Amino acid sequence: MRRIRDSKLQRPGALPGVGTLINQPAYAALVTQFGRGLVVGAIRDQVQAEREGGEVAGDDARRDRVEERLRSSSAPRLRRVINASGVILHTNLGRAPLSRAAIEALSTAAAYSNLELDLESGKRGERNDLIAPLLTSLFSSEAALAVNNNAAAVLLALTALCKGREVIVSRGQLVEIGGSFRMPDVMRLSGARMVEVGTTNRTHARDYEDAFTPRTAAVLRVHTSNYRVSGFTEAVPLAELARLAHGHGVLLIDDLGSGAIEAVADEPTIAESVPHSDVVTFSGDKLLGGPQAGIALGSTTVIRKLARHPLARAVRIDKLTLAALEATLRQRLTGHGADIPVQRMLDVKPAEIRRRAAMWSVKLDERGVPARLVESESAAGGGSLPGQGLPTVLLALAGPASRLANALRHGEPPVLARIEDRACCIDARTVLKGEDEALIDAIEGAFRAVTS
Repeated sequence: MRRIRDSKLQRPGALPGVGTLINQPAYAALVTQFGRGLVVGAIRDQVQAEREGGEVAGDDARRDRVEERLRSSSAPRLRRVINASGVILHTNLGRAPLSRAAIEALSTAAAYSNLELDLESGKRGERNDLIAPLLTSLFSSEAALAVNNNAAAVLLALTALCKGREVIVSRGQLVEIGGSFRMPDVMRLSGARMVEVGTTNRTHARDYEDAFTPRTAAVLRVHTSNYRVSGFTEAVPLAELARLAHGHGVLLIDDLGSGAIEAVADEPTIAESVPHSDVVTFSGDKLLGGPQAGIALGSTTVIRKLARHPLARAVRIDKLTLAALEATLRQRLTGHGADIPVQRMLDVKPAEIRRRAAMWSVKLDERGVPARLVESESAAGGGSLPGQGLPTVLLALAGPASRLANALRHGEPPVLARIEDRACCIDARTVLKGEDEALIDAIEGAFRAVTS
């Protein structure tokens, strides 16, 4: 009797065993492409799905579904996304997009490199020596150290300099950053004892003055870079904090968080902090516009203590991060900061954004996709410049907002839009150069998907 291969329904008991299927010729090509182990796992999952669903697929249909499972599971999890949200340092999208120079540096560093080799002498070198001169030149500090993020830089500073002793900090600066990561937790982990002074909204110089004891190791200032306290407030200026700390013979540690390179609104800049502080820390992947890193600036004596602490080894940066950071710093030093995507997005004028959005509107109209221009604001994001909106022009798409945003997010490439005033909106500020055509195609595809 002839076997029917593609019957849609069979008895559940007719399900073949995994061992039987894997040895069938139909699966040989999949084994060659994906490896026997992955194919066995995909077959097992498919058979289980058929058993639980009560519907048994035919041989060809089953093989196709196994291949779909394999291709889905083998696709890269980290995918390029077009950021049309208007949030420049979008934490969920990896914060700062790297410049072309930084990307090229990654390619160079991916091979063998002189990461810890002094090519002149042939002896072992220090990886930090590759970027420390750039950091000290750019920010006018005596010494510098790079670790893998700013939380690590703060933890290292507190551990190496303050373990077993007291650190004074204002209650208004006990911040929580993403992922429920709180400053008191960092302090506790460092082994230092946190001494809180003042109140949430007002802390005076006398509050610090009254807290000094023989066990005090440092005063910590934490910049509240991801929120603002306004109204009836009081904070001690950095210069006054430095006078108080140094007058009592203790250190001043300044955690700047996002690390403003240039004066923006009332954000404290790195250049303003360095002359007053013994240690200044900030992120590499925020306003600097580089890869994820934590930068510590300070005196030679203090930075040497950080670099020689065992924790420094655990939080050191790898060669790829170092290469991208070096390239970014060189762009800043040589006056090419405008080539860094984050800087370009911060500086772009609303008129230029409008021209770009208008061009997209015309192209979409030619494809039968209606859209209109709407004035709004972008955001720096990433815990930077809270409350400081950046004037922008949105491309508001016609159609069901949530469904359009969902279709864009599930497209290829994925596009992250935002919903504002019940419309799915595209903010040109954060769409990178060279992504225009892909974005237009993605918008058209999403529109067709939700309106057909």
